[in-house]
Amino acid sequence: MENKRMNMAYRLLMTVFMVTLVASVATAQESAADNEQTTESMAKLAAGLALAGCGIGTGIAQSSIGAAAVGMIAEDDSKFGVGLLFTVLPETIVLFGFLSIYLL
Repeated sequence: MENKRMNMAYRLLMTVFMVTLVASVATAQESAADNEQTTESMAKLAAGLALAGCGIGTGIAQSSIGAAAVGMIAEDDSKFGVGLLFTVLPETIVLFGFLSIYLL
């Protein structure tokens, strides 16, 4: 039951994210002819939405990886480094998102 609820929540969240992304792209294209400053602010909004998507994706990935890593470490203490590496690996996606906003 809880798994169905989580799947529905993820679908709803991704639907809202995609609608917002499409709307921001359409608005940015319309405003490009109107004003360059508005286009720059829309680019910053789109970069923020991209970072939010990166954060959501990383959270979803780390939830299952973290559970598996804890189980692996519980069985064999010498696997701590490997578990930590695989748990931290998805975090690089968010770092790339921060880098794109910083460069904007």
